[in-house]
Amino acid sequence: MSRFFSDKFSSLTPYTPGEQPKDRRFVKLNTNESPFAPSQKAREYAATAAKSLQLYCDIDCTKLCEKLARMYGIKKENVLFTNGSDEALNFAFAAFCDDGCPAVFPDITYGFYPVFAQLNHVPYEEIPLNEDFSVNVDDYIGVGKTIFIANPNAPTGIALSLSDIERILAGNPDTIVVVDEAYVDFGAESAVGLIDRYDNLLVTQTFSKSRSLAGGRLGMAIGCADIIRDLNTVKFSTNPYNVNSMTQAAGLGALEDQAYFEENCATIMENRAYLTRELEKPGFVTTDSLTNFVFVKHPEIEGEKLYRELKERGVLIRHFTLPRIKDYNRITVGTKEQIDVLLNNIKAIIGGY
Repeated sequence: MSRFFSDKFSSLTPYTPGEQPKDRRFVKLNTNESPFAPSQKAREYAATAAKSLQLYCDIDCTKLCEKLARMYGIKKENVLFTNGSDEALNFAFAAFCDDGCPAVFPDITYGFYPVFAQLNHVPYEEIPLNEDFSVNVDDYIGVGKTIFIANPNAPTGIALSLSDIERILAGNPDTIVVVDEAYVDFGAESAVGLIDRYDNLLVTQTFSKSRSLAGGRLGMAIGCADIIRDLNTVKFSTNPYNVNSMTQAAGLGALEDQAYFEENCATIMENRAYLTRELEKPGFVTTDSLTNFVFVKHPEIEGEKLYRELKERGVLIRHFTLPRIKDYNRITVGTKEQIDVLLNNIKAIIGGY
């Protein structure tokens, strides 16, 4: 860092995203991107919007809000669209956390949570997951802090039931509970239907995974109107034009192409079952994933070693260095063809099976 960098960020450890190599072609199963292109409507709408890029975008994302509200049976005042769900999460840390109301989240979860806490100068607590990597709901009852729960969790893939989410909400009536549903479309239950019953619930979702718009950067926050107004205060104090015109248009096209979305989600869930089944044959241990990735380890090969050997062979997966999960790897569910390339290379590394 330069000598001009502010001391307030001197201890900040930035988030480490998954590798995005440009020097060679890989079978890329490391960043949970969709293996499918954006829908045709999304591409066409974005192309049309590109013709008017000399104009500022709609700061209210009006068409998106109206469309999503109709789809989810909520009001447009319950929705805020953001530059990826990461921005929605950052807004939540800024709006609902401080010295008097710290943040709390699991010790193994989305790596951006501690970064957002540090960036916003928010004290935070990490609660250890159970031995099987599940969340102990009782640990979050009456904590008196702003709770961040990824559901399903990442990188474990394990989901809480809707009744468990309700227990956490009911057990913390005076603090916000943020439910990060980046992967909810692959088999888990969404908490969006609870926003009218719990005024302390904020749900975040993204178009990056199930709607094939990771490069478009579109996410949303869903909650009661008062919570959304709070987040808008942060938004309009930082970057009112946070979602560009082409992304808004692509997002609208993606929402209108529901059949394409459902087909892709179904295919990914089928491929997840196939990948899990084939990995368990040679002895891999897997968690019960309800996401577009699997979280696995093998008793006879270190997680980092498998990651490095696959990378040498042109296959990228994600390895984490946290002590509790250093023997595990997270593998994105790709196409059947990508999965077979992965499996064949694993066979070559650990022996045929």
